Amino acid sequence: MKKTIIFLMLWLIYGCNEPTYLKENSAFIIFKTPTFKYADMGFIYQSPQQTKLQIYANAQAIMSLKLTQDSICMSALECMTKKRFNKQVLSSQYPDNILQDILNAKPIFAKKDIKYTQQGFAQELKKQNSYNIKYKVSKNKIEFIDTINHITIKIIKDI
Repeated sequence: MKKTIIFLMLWLIYGCNEPTYLKENSAFIIFKTPTFKYADMGFIYQSPQQTKLQIYANAQAIMSLKLTQDSICMSALECMTKKRFNKQVLSSQYPDNILQDILNAKPIFAKKDIKYTQQGFAQELKKQNSYNIKYKVSKNKIEFIDTINHITIKIIKDI
């Protein structure tokens, strides 16, 4: 019984801690979808286990997204699968890991139609009546625009 109590206490103390983030970038972030719109300064935190995006206004975190291997939590209120998040917030036509790939400046859609540039890469992806995406990544800027689904995600790092 004593060991069980000690185990539970240690689990509560260490199990609920935030991971140690290896990278932290300040950025101007625009996150606009049909369901919500945010544009302000924020931070992107990255660890091997998760990515976290926080947008601030008046020194208060007004929006927070925490992405783990299989879920996305919005402002610590609701966690959902990546597939459900895409369906409710982005587009059900997107691959499950699209938001994580965008926040980590990685190619999307398995590098389909990728064109490498001196500073990064660009992708233009179209599927009739589903999406029309222009995605560009350079040293300090990430830009994702889908004109069909009215989604804009822009991250300008280290302003």
